[in-house]
Amino acid sequence: MHPVQEVYAADEDEVIADIVNRLRQKMVEENPTGLMRRDTHSKMYGVVKAEFIIEPHLPAELAVGLLRQAHTYQAWIRFSNQDTSNKPDISRDIRGMAIKLMQVRHKKLIDSEQAMAPEEPNQPHYCLTHDFVLINPPMFIAKNPAQFNGMLKAIAGSLWHKLMFFGSHPRLVWNLFFSLISIANPLQTRYHSTVPYLLGRRAVKYAAIPLLTAPDLLPMEPDDDYLRAVMQAQLKRGDAYFDFCIQVQTNEQDMPIENPQITWSEKEAPFQKVATIRILKQDFDDAAHDHFGENLSFNPWRALPEHRPLGGINRARRAVYQALAQFRHAANQEQAAEPDSWDLPTSTNE
Repeated sequence: MHPVQEVYAADEDEVIADIVNRLRQKMVEENPTGLMRRDTHSKMYGVVKAEFIIEPHLPAELAVGLLRQAHTYQAWIRFSNQDTSNKPDISRDIRGMAIKLMQVRHKKLIDSEQAMAPEEPNQPHYCLTHDFVLINPPMFIAKNPAQFNGMLKAIAGSLWHKLMFFGSHPRLVWNLFFSLISIANPLQTRYHSTVPYLLGRRAVKYAAIPLLTAPDLLPMEPDDDYLRAVMQAQLKRGDAYFDFCIQVQTNEQDMPIENPQITWSEKEAPFQKVATIRILKQDFDDAAHDHFGENLSFNPWRALPEHRPLGGINRARRAVYQALAQFRHAANQEQAAEPDSWDLPTSTNE
C-alpha cells in the first residue's frame, strides 16, 4: 500500500487567503446590520442531540483513531441549507449535516477553541470535540481552491465574466446542477463528505445513510420552513437513525485525492458501516436551541490526526472555516466555545 500523496499548488496559500477575503466581504455585504450570519449554511432547520455509536470488532484496517474501539459519543448535529438567503425550503439547494462529537480525548489538528481547563492542572488541556462536515452530493463543485476562487470572482463579476467562467468549466456546472435538490425531510437524506480524509495511512470518504422504512414524500404545497416542521414532527414520534460509513480508496487514478469533482465508484469501493448515528426523540424548536446552533462552528480539521483532511479543498477549508468563524463570533460579540455535553448554555454572550 502506497502512502497517500497530496499535491500542493505553488500559489495555494495566496489563493486561499484571497478566498478568505472574498467570503468575509460577502458576509459583510449580505449582513449590513444585525446578526452576522455564516457565509454558507446560514438557514438552520435545527440543531439536535445525537449519539455516535462506534461498531464493535471493526476490521483492523478500519479500527483506526476514533474508530479504534467500540464507544458511544454524545454529539450535536446541525442540519441546514447551503444558500445564504432565507429562501423557501422547497427550493433546490445543497443540504448540510454537520456533526460534532463531544468528549473525544487526545489532541486535535486544530485546538483553537479549548474546553474548560481540567480540574487537575497537570492533565493535558485539549479541545474535546471532533467534527464531521457532510453535504448531500457525493462530489464537490470545484476541482481545487483556484477554481473555487475563480467561481467566486465570476459570481461577483459582470455577466460577461459569469458567461466566460461557467462556459469554460462544464464539469463545475454539471456538478452544481446535480448537487441542488429538493428534499422531503433532512432526517431522511443521504449526506457525503465529498472530499477525502486520512484513515491511518489510507484515503477514505464518509457518508451518513438514513435508515428508512417509509420515506416522506415532497409536500404539494409546502410552507417556506417545512423542513424544520417535518424534523420536529419525526423526532416527537421517536428516534432517527443513520449508518455512518467509510469508503476506502482502491484506485488512485479513478479515485483522486486532489480532485473532489470526481465521485468515487461505490461499485469498486462500497461504503462500509463503522458507526450508528442515533438522533434522540426530542423537542428542539425553541430559541435556546436556535441561539446555540447559530453560535456553533464546525471545521473538518477539528479532528484527530489519524483522520486528517486531504486535498486542496480541505486545506482551504482549514483557513476559511477558522477565519470566518472567528470573524462571525467577533461581529456578533459571541465567545467561541466548544460544547462538552447536551446541556445548553444559559447564555453565550460574554
